[in-house]
Amino acid sequence: MTKIIYNLAIVGYGGMGTYHARYILIDHKQVKVYGVYDSKPNRNEAGMEDGYKVFDSLDELLADEFVDIVLIATPNDVHKEIAIKAIAAGKHVVCEKPVTIHSEELIEIMDTVKNTDQVFMVHQNRRWDEDFLTIKSIYDNRKIGEVFHVESRVHGANGIPGDWRHLKENGGGMLLDWGVHLLDQLLFMVDSNISSVYANLSYILGDEVDDGFQTIITFENGARALVEVGTTNFISLPRWYAKGTEGTAVIEDWSNNGKIIIQNRDVVAPAPKPIKAGQGLTKTMAPPSEEATTTHPLPEPIELDEHFYDNLVSVIEKRQEPIVKNEEVLRLSKLMEIIVESAEKNVIIKVSL
Repeated sequence: MTKIIYNLAIVGYGGMGTYHARYILIDHKQVKVYGVYDSKPNRNEAGMEDGYKVFDSLDELLADEFVDIVLIATPNDVHKEIAIKAIAAGKHVVCEKPVTIHSEELIEIMDTVKNTDQVFMVHQNRRWDEDFLTIKSIYDNRKIGEVFHVESRVHGANGIPGDWRHLKENGGGMLLDWGVHLLDQLLFMVDSNISSVYANLSYILGDEVDDGFQTIITFENGARALVEVGTTNFISLPRWYAKGTEGTAVIEDWSNNGKIIIQNRDVVAPAPKPIKAGQGLTKTMAPPSEEATTTHPLPEPIELDEHFYDNLVSVIEKRQEPIVKNEEVLRLSKLMEIIVESAEKNVIIKVSL
């Protein structure tokens, strides 16, 4: 059914809930924030101050016939319960990430929505990040040849944010907080099954959940990725680093500072001269001659067909396929479970995922 305006109600008017209302949807032509509900009175007061209808309960929100879409922006452990109730009430559902703590819970949601006309989509918003769409352009268009190694990192020095993100029962920890983004980007970019996973989780800050992690993911097509999240890093490494058969690319930050260096295969360059390296000499690690390489700016990022909420409307109206497919999110959820297993057992996990 096509509508001029779709009314959205937000369950959980904290950091992400207010971000959707005040930034993402503030000028959207078809999806309008209609109301909010939060278990904390001060957040309901904030919703009222922002001009939205405030509901006294989730049941009251779901019973409102003017609500078309429910956005779930609560702690992770209650996503499944709210999603299934909202679907049963005939609402379309957008769920913040991670969609659920365990993949079995997502399967329950997918089973619930399967035989309905409702749409359930997970807000994996960082598929639209400019730095990611730039590295995807490099990967897809073979700007450095076939990419065989990619590193994806986010580093900070402020520890785990917020309150519930420190708690295991609420689905806290940085694997579920930032890892869900970086891993989703990786799986969206590399069109190949995973063959093995090795990981370690960091508990340096003494929380019951991880404050960071590293994982090495090998794909069946031969590509390998290092994905890292850190909250105890006072010096940050590049956001992206990729090696291909014809060159290397680096993206330093979210502002897309970076470059590509390509090997000049059609130029006969002089052999590298030995350099002094510590207490010895090396040719292997000497910089290539000026004739051997060419430096290029980063390419323009690729463009996805629609932004998230535009795509949501298109899916509701059966005009487009979802850019974030539930089957992709389920694969991501299973990968995070394998990462935890690898870290707990300190072993490489062989998979076909």
